[in-house]
Amino acid sequence: MTGTTYCEPVEREDKTRASCDLPELVRGCDRLLLEEMTPLVRRQNVTLDLKGVERIDAAGIATLIRLYLLAHEAEHDFTVTNASAHVAEILSLVGLDRFFASHNANTNSQFGSVLKQSAA
Repeated sequence: MTGTTYCEPVEREDKTRASCDLPELVRGCDRLLLEEMTPLVRRQNVTLDLKGVERIDAAGIATLIRLYLLAHEAEHDFTVTNASAHVAEILSLVGLDRFFASHNANTNSQFGSVLKQSAA
């Protein structure tokens, strides 16, 4: 990377809240996020704030799954929060909302309380 930060960690006790500063989590951006987040999810519990992410594709979904699995292997939690209605809807449609959604994720999608469960 050339000094550009795509996620900004804010560390707290045993949990880091990282903010994804990408407008899209799509092929091409996915690798950068994975490279930045991997050390964090291996080290501690992480909540990834998707507030600015308006679009996600299969590569972005695969990245979130990979981060979740890396955290799980390290016996840590990986959750996402503040997903836009569109992103929350896609995560719900593919059944991922129940795996890594934070309790304070955006719930304004047409599916009601999408992304409400915490990852175990």
